[in-house]
Amino acid sequence: MDLNADFAARAVVHAADIAWVASPMKGVDRRMLDRIGAEVARATTIVRYAAGSVFSPHVHTGGEEYLVLSGTFQDEHGDFPAGSYVRNPPQSSHTPRSDAGAVIMVKLWQFDADDRTAVTLRPAEMTPRPAHDGVTITPLHTDDRETVRIEDWAAGTDVTIANHGGAEAFVIDGGFSEGGENFKTDSWLRLPVGHDLTAKAGPNGACVWIKTGHLRIAPTPPAT
Repeated sequence: MDLNADFAARAVVHAADIAWVASPMKGVDRRMLDRIGAEVARATTIVRYAAGSVFSPHVHTGGEEYLVLSGTFQDEHGDFPAGSYVRNPPQSSHTPRSDAGAVIMVKLWQFDADDRTAVTLRPAEMTPRPAHDGVTITPLHTDDRETVRIEDWAAGTDVTIANHGGAEAFVIDGGFSEGGENFKTDSWLRLPVGHDLTAKAGPNGACVWIKTGHLRIAPTPPAT
Protein backbone atom coordinates (compact mmCIF):
# COMPACT_ATOMS: atom_id res chain seq x y z
CA MET A 1 0.00 0.00 0.00
CA ASP A 2 0.99 3.62 -0.45
CA LEU A 3 0.27 6.11 2.33
CA ASN A 4 1.65 9.66 2.26
CA ALA A 5 3.98 8.33 -0.41
CA ASP A 6 4.52 11.65 -2.24
CA PHE A 7 7.69 12.83 -0.54
CA ALA A 8 7.65 16.09 -2.51
CA ALA A 9 4.49 17.14 -0.63
CA ARG A 10 3.75 18.22 2.94
CA ALA A 11 2.20 15.33 4.90
CA VAL A 12 0.33 15.39 8.20
CA VAL A 13 -1.26 12.73 10.41
CA HIS A 14 -2.94 13.53 13.72
CA ALA A 15 -2.51 9.98 14.96
CA ALA A 16 -4.46 10.42 18.19
CA ASP A 17 -7.58 10.94 16.08
CA ILE A 18 -7.35 7.76 14.00
CA ALA A 19 -8.23 4.18 14.91
CA TRP A 20 -5.74 1.48 15.78
CA VAL A 21 -5.43 -1.25 13.15
CA ALA A 22 -4.52 -4.81 14.11
CA SER A 23 -1.20 -6.16 12.83
CA PRO A 24 -0.69 -9.81 11.84
CA MET A 25 0.62 -10.45 15.38
CA LYS A 26 -1.93 -10.83 18.19
CA GLY A 27 -1.85 -7.96 20.66
CA VAL A 28 0.12 -5.63 18.36
CA ASP A 29 -1.80 -2.73 16.78
CA ARG A 30 -0.72 0.12 14.51
CA ARG A 31 -1.40 3.67 13.45
CA MET A 32 0.31 4.23 10.10
CA LEU A 33 1.93 7.57 9.26
CA ASP A 34 3.60 6.85 5.93
CA ARG A 35 4.17 3.65 4.00
CA ILE A 36 5.50 2.33 0.70
CA GLY A 37 5.06 -1.40 0.31
CA ALA A 38 2.97 -4.26 1.64
CA GLU A 39 3.57 -5.98 4.99
CA VAL A 40 7.30 -5.53 4.37
CA ALA A 41 7.46 -1.79 3.75
CA ARG A 42 9.37 1.44 4.04
CA ALA A 43 7.19 2.74 6.84
CA THR A 44 6.73 5.15 9.71
CA THR A 45 4.26 3.78 12.25
CA ILE A 46 3.05 4.10 15.82
CA VAL A 47 2.87 0.57 17.24
CA ARG A 48 1.05 -0.48 20.41
CA TYR A 49 2.05 -3.66 22.23
CA ALA A 50 -0.54 -5.04 24.64
CA ALA A 51 0.75 -6.37 27.95
CA GLY A 52 2.29 -9.80 27.38
CA SER A 53 2.45 -9.47 23.60
CA VAL A 54 5.39 -10.90 21.67
CA PHE A 55 6.39 -10.32 18.05
CA SER A 56 8.01 -13.17 16.17
CA PRO A 57 11.83 -13.16 15.75
CA HIS A 58 12.90 -11.27 12.64
CA VAL A 59 15.84 -9.70 10.83
CA HIS A 60 15.71 -5.99 9.99
CA THR A 61 17.06 -6.22 6.47
CA GLY A 62 16.50 -2.49 5.94
CA GLY A 63 17.13 -1.35 9.52
CA GLU A 64 14.82 -0.18 12.29
CA GLU A 65 14.70 3.03 14.31
CA TYR A 66 12.29 3.57 17.20
CA LEU A 67 11.35 5.89 20.04
CA VAL A 68 9.50 4.48 23.05
CA LEU A 69 6.50 6.72 23.74
CA SER A 70 5.03 4.95 26.77
CA GLY A 71 5.45 1.79 28.83
CA THR A 72 8.52 -0.43 28.52
CA PHE A 73 9.52 -2.08 25.23
CA GLN A 74 11.72 -5.15 25.45
CA ASP A 75 13.74 -7.66 23.48
CA GLU A 76 16.62 -10.03 24.21
CA HIS A 77 18.96 -7.02 24.30
CA GLY A 78 17.26 -5.33 27.26
CA ASP A 79 14.40 -3.23 28.59
CA PHE A 80 13.69 0.16 27.02
CA PRO A 81 11.49 2.50 29.09
CA ALA A 82 9.53 5.47 27.78
CA GLY A 83 11.88 8.02 26.22
CA SER A 84 14.38 5.43 24.95
CA TYR A 85 15.74 5.76 21.40
CA VAL A 86 17.16 2.78 19.49
CA ARG A 87 18.63 2.26 16.02
CA ASN A 88 18.97 -1.35 14.89
CA PRO A 89 20.98 -1.29 11.62
CA PRO A 90 20.41 -3.44 8.55
CA GLN A 91 20.88 -7.19 9.15
CA SER A 92 20.29 -6.87 12.91
CA SER A 93 17.71 -9.14 14.50
CA HIS A 94 15.58 -9.36 17.63
CA THR A 95 12.41 -10.73 19.21
CA PRO A 96 10.42 -7.74 20.49
CA ARG A 97 7.91 -7.96 23.31
CA SER A 98 6.37 -5.97 26.14
CA ASP A 99 5.53 -7.60 29.45
CA ALA A 100 3.52 -4.63 30.74
CA GLY A 101 2.59 -2.96 27.44
CA ALA A 102 4.27 -0.23 25.39
CA VAL A 103 3.78 2.21 22.53
CA ILE A 104 6.60 3.05 20.13
CA MET A 105 7.07 5.21 17.05
CA VAL A 106 9.08 3.13 14.59
CA LYS A 107 10.67 3.70 11.18
CA LEU A 108 11.57 0.72 8.96
CA TRP A 109 13.65 0.30 5.80
CA GLN A 110 15.11 3.83 5.95
CA PHE A 111 18.83 3.10 6.42
CA ASP A 112 21.71 2.97 3.98
CA ALA A 113 22.19 -0.71 3.19
CA ASP A 114 25.81 -0.60 4.40
CA ASP A 115 25.04 1.17 7.70
CA ARG A 116 26.06 -0.95 10.69
CA THR A 117 25.89 1.73 13.40
CA ALA A 118 23.76 0.69 16.35
CA VAL A 119 22.47 3.27 18.84
CA THR A 120 20.85 2.58 22.21
CA LEU A 121 19.94 5.55 24.39
CA ARG A 122 17.80 5.36 27.50
CA PRO A 123 16.62 8.61 29.11
CA ALA A 124 19.37 8.58 31.75
CA GLU A 125 21.95 8.42 28.95
CA MET A 126 20.62 11.49 27.08
CA THR A 127 22.07 14.97 27.53
CA PRO A 128 19.84 17.99 26.77
CA ARG A 129 21.74 21.05 25.53
CA PRO A 130 20.44 24.63 25.46
CA ALA A 131 20.41 25.73 21.82
CA HIS A 132 18.95 29.24 21.79
CA ASP A 133 16.20 31.17 23.52
CA GLY A 134 13.35 28.83 24.36
CA VAL A 135 14.87 25.74 22.67
CA THR A 136 16.73 22.81 24.22
CA ILE A 137 18.09 20.01 22.03
CA THR A 138 18.81 16.40 23.00
CA PRO A 139 20.99 14.81 20.26
CA LEU A 140 20.12 11.23 19.36
CA HIS A 141 22.05 10.43 16.17
CA THR A 142 23.94 12.19 13.38
CA ASP A 143 25.59 10.81 10.25
CA ASP A 144 26.18 11.90 6.66
CA ARG A 145 22.53 11.22 5.77
CA GLU A 146 20.57 12.68 8.66
CA THR A 147 20.32 14.24 12.09
CA VAL A 148 17.90 12.96 14.74
CA ARG A 149 17.13 14.80 17.96
CA ILE A 150 14.51 15.74 20.51
CA GLU A 151 13.75 19.45 20.86
CA ASP A 152 11.97 21.04 23.79
CA TRP A 153 10.30 24.34 22.90
CA ALA A 154 9.19 26.71 25.65
CA ALA A 155 5.63 28.03 25.49
CA GLY A 156 5.15 30.53 22.68
CA THR A 157 8.62 30.02 21.18
CA ASP A 158 8.96 30.69 17.44
CA VAL A 159 11.03 27.98 15.77
CA THR A 160 12.46 27.92 12.26
CA ILE A 161 14.47 25.07 10.78
CA ALA A 162 15.71 26.10 7.33
CA ASN A 163 17.59 24.25 4.59
CA HIS A 164 16.93 20.99 6.38
CA GLY A 165 17.05 18.55 3.48
CA GLY A 166 13.63 17.22 4.42
CA ALA A 167 12.19 17.19 7.92
CA GLU A 168 9.89 15.14 10.10
CA ALA A 169 8.46 16.29 13.42
CA PHE A 170 6.55 14.05 15.83
CA VAL A 171 4.95 15.58 18.92
CA ILE A 172 5.89 13.67 22.07
CA ASP A 173 4.13 16.10 24.39
CA GLY A 174 2.49 19.52 24.21
CA GLY A 175 1.88 21.02 20.80
CA PHE A 176 2.69 23.64 18.20
CA SER A 177 1.17 25.40 15.21
CA GLU A 178 2.54 25.22 11.67
CA GLY A 179 1.04 26.11 8.32
CA GLY A 180 -2.18 27.29 9.96
CA GLU A 181 -2.65 23.88 11.59
CA ASN A 182 -2.44 22.85 15.24
CA PHE A 183 -0.37 19.82 16.21
CA LYS A 184 -0.81 17.92 19.48
CA THR A 185 0.62 14.84 21.17
CA ASP A 186 1.12 12.04 18.57
CA SER A 187 0.74 14.43 15.62
CA TRP A 188 3.26 13.93 12.81
CA LEU A 189 4.48 16.36 10.15
CA ARG A 190 6.73 15.70 7.17
CA LEU A 191 8.10 18.53 5.04
CA PRO A 192 9.97 18.01 1.76
CA VAL A 193 13.31 19.42 0.73
CA GLY A 194 13.02 23.16 0.14
CA HIS A 195 10.17 23.77 2.61
CA ASP A 196 11.38 25.38 5.83
CA LEU A 197 9.81 24.28 9.09
CA THR A 198 8.32 27.36 10.73
CA ALA A 199 6.39 26.65 13.92
CA LYS A 200 5.21 28.26 17.15
CA ALA A 201 5.08 26.29 20.38
CA GLY A 202 1.71 26.13 22.09
CA PRO A 203 0.78 27.51 25.54
CA ASN A 204 2.17 24.40 27.26
CA GLY A 205 5.30 24.24 25.12
CA ALA A 206 6.26 21.27 22.96
CA CYS A 207 8.53 18.24 23.13
CA VAL A 208 9.21 17.18 19.54
CA TRP A 209 11.19 14.33 17.94
CA ILE A 210 12.82 15.72 14.79
CA LYS A 211 14.69 14.13 11.90
CA THR A 212 16.29 16.25 9.17
CA GLY A 213 18.36 15.73 6.03
CA HIS A 214 17.09 12.26 5.15
CA LEU A 215 14.79 13.24 2.28
CA ARG A 216 17.64 14.42 0.07
CA ILE A 217 17.84 10.76 -0.96
CA ALA A 218 14.76 9.58 -2.88
CA PRO A 219 12.75 7.14 -0.69
CA THR A 220 12.39 3.68 -2.15
CA PRO A 221 10.34 0.61 -1.18
CA PRO A 222 12.04 -2.54 0.09
CA ALA A 223 13.53 -4.82 -2.54
CA THR A 224 11.26 -7.80 -3.16
